[in-house]
Amino acid sequence: MARPLNSIYIHIPFCQSKCHYCNFTSFTGKKSCIEDYFKALNIDTSCYLKNTLGKKFKTLYIGGGTPSLVESFLYENLLSGINLSDNAEVTIEANPGTVSAQYLKTLRKIGFNRISLGVQCFDNGTLKLLNRLHSAQEAIEAVDYAKKSGFDNISIDLIYGLPGQKLFDWEKTLYQAIDLDVNHISAYGLKIEENTEFFNNLPDELPDEDLNAQMYLRGVEILEQNGFEHYEISNFAKPGFSSAHNLAYWNNDEYLGFGVAAHGYVNGERYCNKTVLESYMENPLEKKTQRKLTADEVLEEAIFLGLRLRNGIDPDEMEKKYSVNLFDRYKHIIEKYKNLGLMDFRGSRLQLTIQGVLLSNDIFADFL
Repeated sequence: MARPLNSIYIHIPFCQSKCHYCNFTSFTGKKSCIEDYFKALNIDTSCYLKNTLGKKFKTLYIGGGTPSLVESFLYENLLSGINLSDNAEVTIEANPGTVSAQYLKTLRKIGFNRISLGVQCFDNGTLKLLNRLHSAQEAIEAVDYAKKSGFDNISIDLIYGLPGQKLFDWEKTLYQAIDLDVNHISAYGLKIEENTEFFNNLPDELPDEDLNAQMYLRGVEILEQNGFEHYEISNFAKPGFSSAHNLAYWNNDEYLGFGVAAHGYVNGERYCNKTVLESYMENPLEKKTQRKLTADEVLEEAIFLGLRLRNGIDPDEMEKKYSVNLFDRYKHIIEKYKNLGLMDFRGSRLQLTIQGVLLSNDIFADFL
């Protein structure tokens, strides 16, 4: 069964500095390339979107990098070539300290209606350790600017498991975030990944696995007690404010990806754009990789993406969509994790329990 194609992701790779934990494709010292990059983006988008004439997209997500380093007129030109539905969710990521009230007002005016702010924490010492350029006060001000600029759909990113962080510190961070009265909070555990400053120079006092688990569970508890629905492993939203764009990923829907290093998924084929900035700008239409997924790979992706959602997957729906009975193929895996208390049924839906979420990567690997 064909998966819906309603979403677009566009990658903006420019940053003022590289965060010590970040392994995303981003470049510092390249602001002079921004206008040429947008010329390449316009070629990339117009070429592929001409094949979708008449189609209206339901979500657009501008991620980075630091998209808020880009002047608003470049976004206005870019958005003018994309056919969006009247109620489309149009998101832009931004870093505190790079936005003003006037800039956000302009973004809101040209069509953005959701903003995701990379707050991470409210401790100035820790922000400096992470090589974040903003202060705690600037994070608070950025949320205020967004509200005053007409954004009523505001998300913030937070990180737990930070160097020297205790459970009390994480609780304090969460309550500070809740006090900002935003609609959506993403809470990610710090991962030390290759090609990062933290990988090359491991920071002191990293919380151990047990403390990370305590932080995660306490985060779920605090956010749920304060009106947030825990709808995906790392994501929490006030009712009606779940990220429609990210739900497209987790529902295994297809999407277009534009920009350097952007990924896309169309006609059962996953692709990745070139990862070298200059190479992408020279030929934005040439892909770095393209690969058609097998039927088994499509099913496996649907399972582990769907199980990231707290409401899980419906085996009957999966059978209609992928012509595979999950109980026939994965009975031993499902029974194993049910018996361990890590997976269960709520009504007809198969879900991870909250303890199962803590071991989700191991569980997903069993389905592959």
